[in-house]
Amino acid sequence: MFRIKLLIPALLSLFLIVSACKGESEKQEKHEFTNALVDETSPYLLQHAHNPVNWRPWSEEALEEAAREDKLVLVSIGYSSCHWCHVMEEETFEDTAVAELMNKNFINIKVDREERPDIDQVYMTALQLLQGSGGWPLNVITLPDGKPLYGGTYHTKEEWMTVLQEISSLYKESPERAREYADKVAQGIQAVNLVSKPAEDQSLNQQKVNQIVNTWEPQWDLEYGGQKGQQKFMLPVNLSFLMQFAYLGQEEHALSFVRTTMDQMARGGVYDQLGGGFYRYSTDDRWQVPHFEKMLYDNAQLIALYAEGYSLLKNQEYAKVIEETTNWLEREMRHPDGAYYAALDADSEGEEGKFYTWKTDSLETVLGSSYDEFAAYYGIQGRQPWENNTYILSRPQTDSVFMTSNGMDKKTLDRRKA
Repeated sequence: MFRIKLLIPALLSLFLIVSACKGESEKQEKHEFTNALVDETSPYLLQHAHNPVNWRPWSEEALEEAAREDKLVLVSIGYSSCHWCHVMEEETFEDTAVAELMNKNFINIKVDREERPDIDQVYMTALQLLQGSGGWPLNVITLPDGKPLYGGTYHTKEEWMTVLQEISSLYKESPERAREYADKVAQGIQAVNLVSKPAEDQSLNQQKVNQIVNTWEPQWDLEYGGQKGQQKFMLPVNLSFLMQFAYLGQEEHALSFVRTTMDQMARGGVYDQLGGGFYRYSTDDRWQVPHFEKMLYDNAQLIALYAEGYSLLKNQEYAKVIEETTNWLEREMRHPDGAYYAALDADSEGEEGKFYTWKTDSLETVLGSSYDEFAAYYGIQGRQPWENNTYILSRPQTDSVFMTSNGMDKKTLDRRKA
């Protein structure tokens, strides 16, 4: 039935070979533009080494130059597998008009957050203070001394040019006003990071914990799990806390919410139903359409969460998630020397999710007479395609419901999925 799983390792190997060949050919190309990032080792920084923007890595020399020339500093932070970082590079940072504006008015610094988490943490705090939320690419405009004046994430080319012009004009026309604002942001960052001794006993007790959970509860999506909103993140630490809270306090309502969330995540498109492993987050409120990037730290925490869930609830589907995700980590994320890669890019051949999505004609060719059963199990039947007439696989039913509906026992289902 589901022999398509056997193709996954072969397809991945082919993709890596093609990517490696592409990387070698790019090294030999002659580029119109080359900046100071060309001597870096970070994959993310090297991706920007041939932008027309005069990028440079983070250094004291860059900040000294900004102070000497009284120029604003533009700090752009991302990482190599970040989809929207790639999009903004292609749409914006490769544009010569944008580059001219940036090079004339700013000292432009690129930072790989996986190399410099310290810098990322400071400016992410600033962004959250300024905008109320964060993300990557993280783009911050600072005074020459590094104090943040503006923060944002992904911008279209037009939005970005407007921001650059407005902030540059503000600093040239009202430098004191800009410094006052940046000082307030810097004070806010210090306040967030300040560790102070409490003036009185603030130890937790059951009543305080109950109050925290009661305040949190209205944000729960009781139908599909997770926190209410158009996008959903897995938040394994939060779910682990709630699971322990529910177990110790016999709080069935909280446990039911955790169970619903874990069930929906495991059966949704946010989980790679064929290859194992969770994607970064869901772009919809039903866990169906993921942002296809896979992160090592997300999956490590989610393995631990599902292990806790299996220990408490004895749900065999949780055991399957643990096994499949662990196999994926060993198969695709393990370096030959023993360490693990940090992330897998959302893009394949320039398209988001291309490696993980399927067209019905391709599936019919591979599966033959087993296609209808496959389509029913993975939620293709009766559902609209995603983009480019492709489908994201999910499991709308539990295995037990599917087996009952199709007159099938577990041994038969397992054999057909193998």
